Amino acid sequence: MKIFKKLSTIAIAFAVGVLVSLQWPVFAEKNSLEKKTGLPVSDLRTFAEVYKAVKEGYVEPVSDKKMIANAISGLLANLDPHSAYLNADAFKELQVGTQGEFGGLGIEVGMENGLVKVISPIEDTPAFRAGIKAGDLIFKLDGKPVKGLSLTEAVKHMRGKPSTSIRLSILRKGEGKPLEFTIVREVIRVKSVKSKMTHPDYAYLRIVQFQESTVNNLVKHLKLIDKKGIPKGLILDLRNDPGGLLYSAIGVASAFLPEDRLIVSTEGRVSDAQQKFHANPQAYARVTRRDILDGLPSWTKTVPMVVLINAGSASASEIVAGALQDHKRAPVMGVRSFGKGSVQTVIPLRGGAGIKLTTARYYTPSGRSIQAKGIDPDYVVSEKPEGGNRSDLAAVREADLQRHLENGLEDDERGLVPESAINVQEANEIEETEKCVCDDGKSGRKAKTPGRLEFASKDDYQFQQAMAFLQGKSIAQSRVKAEPEKETK
Repeated sequence: MKIFKKLSTIAIAFAVGVLVSLQWPVFAEKNSLEKKTGLPVSDLRTFAEVYKAVKEGYVEPVSDKKMIANAISGLLANLDPHSAYLNADAFKELQVGTQGEFGGLGIEVGMENGLVKVISPIEDTPAFRAGIKAGDLIFKLDGKPVKGLSLTEAVKHMRGKPSTSIRLSILRKGEGKPLEFTIVREVIRVKSVKSKMTHPDYAYLRIVQFQESTVNNLVKHLKLIDKKGIPKGLILDLRNDPGGLLYSAIGVASAFLPEDRLIVSTEGRVSDAQQKFHANPQAYARVTRRDILDGLPSWTKTVPMVVLINAGSASASEIVAGALQDHKRAPVMGVRSFGKGSVQTVIPLRGGAGIKLTTARYYTPSGRSIQAKGIDPDYVVSEKPEGGNRSDLAAVREADLQRHLENGLEDDERGLVPESAINVQEANEIEETEKCVCDDGKSGRKAKTPGRLEFASKDDYQFQQAMAFLQGKSIAQSRVKAEPEKETK
């Protein structure tokens, strides 16, 4: 595969640089070597000189293995917020995470100005219930500064055996002093799909995270709803869903769209990263190799729907919302989504390690780029009736992250990408997710933990507005113009 050829080139480049630095005779002809390999020999010589200086002169001995790992980590970390080097433990945890059961924090995290930034707390985890919020900045772990750590190193420190504790020191916008949370680690099992009949003849379906089992679970829930009769309407809730696996998102969208409708396109520099994914088993039945949507009740393709999103809806959530919106299958309600519109290819390396490399951008069926922009709702509805959209202004989004990938469009217009072959497995997107159990700190300033909103309850304003829409009633912010776009930098 081309992506592995690229990795081989990187490895060759490193070796060539070291050898050139040591002035091996075989590499004496610089111009000839550059012409033959296409590698920047002069720059590689500089890198090798630094490598040699560290190896020979650093105050303490540093192993070659550690220096090379650090070099790879730095190379990836400085590309964008989602590319990363994963040591053997981190790579194993990343794979396990997609199965919906693993230990840790209960939040999706990134890096911002050297601090760990909470992108989204995951529903039904103790972190979510304790009041950890999107946008929180973790600046200390067990009293030790996070500054200077890579995201992988910080994540490794937050992980640990169940029943062991860790203390997080958090900076939160609007709070004059740091907040402290004492955290007891445990294994957390995330339920990917939930459903219930919230009103007579109206169904509510919530996707918490896109995992390997999501499409199978979706089918089970839709069949359970069908046993109670054909619903008059359905609300698909994607709020605070941080994303997950690409093929799961394609399967969810396919459950509500006619066969072979375009769900999402990807486009990158190499042909492997260019593809169109349609509503068919070849795109979403990667694990079972059979049409897991076969046998769904026919009303799933026609039932009136509303999709709910917010600033915590990212990646796979945005793919589903964008597809249903573009095909006029369901209006989208809420506030602008996170804007995570890039594809991370997870590539295994020797020794059990791996890398997560951004290789493409996502585009909705109409050709809109999700990256650093997100999905604008058809109906802008904030969390609270009195809040307008002020409660959304403090939310962190992709465009707020350092070194975020640009949108990739000019004047927000483009044509759909051309058809070409791609290995579906390579297009899997696996998010960096950590889980923990969070309680109020026993020492220091006690953290405020306001009660979390219960989705699909009488206090859930966005849900109530979606219900009103399905019932043909007027809604408070019908057809309000979407928020102005943030300028990407």
